[in-house]
Amino acid sequence: MQKSTNVQTATLAGGCFWCLEAAFEQLKGVVGVRPGYMGGDDPQPTYEAVCRGNTGHAEVVELEFDPAIIDFETLLSAFFAIHDPTTLNRQGHDVGTQYRSAIFFHDAGQQAVAEAMIGRLNAEGVWSSPIVTEVSPASTFFVAEEYHHQYFRRNPYQGYCMAVVAPKAQKLRLAFADRLKVG
Repeated sequence: MQKSTNVQTATLAGGCFWCLEAAFEQLKGVVGVRPGYMGGDDPQPTYEAVCRGNTGHAEVVELEFDPAIIDFETLLSAFFAIHDPTTLNRQGHDVGTQYRSAIFFHDAGQQAVAEAMIGRLNAEGVWSSPIVTEVSPASTFFVAEEYHHQYFRRNPYQGYCMAVVAPKAQKLRLAFADRLKVG
C-alpha cells in the first residue's frame, strides 16, 4: 500500500482475517487492507504455523485509512460491530490465540481511543460479558501469503466464506450503510 501524509495505519485482530478484510474494504476512507500476522515471536510466521497456534501471532488486518474521511474511533466502532470481543481466543468455531480480539495501536492517541471505547462499551453493557480485547502496541506486521489477499472477493462461494465471511460483511453493510464506498 502506498502511504501519503494524510494516511494512517490501524491494525486489528478479530478472528479470521478474511472476515475483517471483506468488511473493512467496504468503508469510505479505507484506502487499503492487507491480511497478515502480528503479536507473536516467530521471525518468519507462515499461515500453517500461525494456524497451529505455535507462533503467538494473531491473524490481523492492516488498514490504511484517511482520517479526514474516517477516523480511528469509527473504525473501532465497525470492528466491535462485526465480531464478538467477549470470547477469549475464539471467534465462532475458530479457536486459538491466533483468533483473539486485539487492537494493535500505532500511537498514544490510538491507545487512548481504544481503551476509552472498551471502557464505554463495558459500562453501557453492550454485551452480557466483559470485553477481552487485547490493547497492545503494534509490533512487526508480517504480510500474509498472497492467496489470502482479497480471499472473499475471489472465493465468495467457498463454504467458509458463505457461512462466516459473508454474514460479517453484510453486518457491516447494514450497520454502516452511510459510510460505504459507492460502486
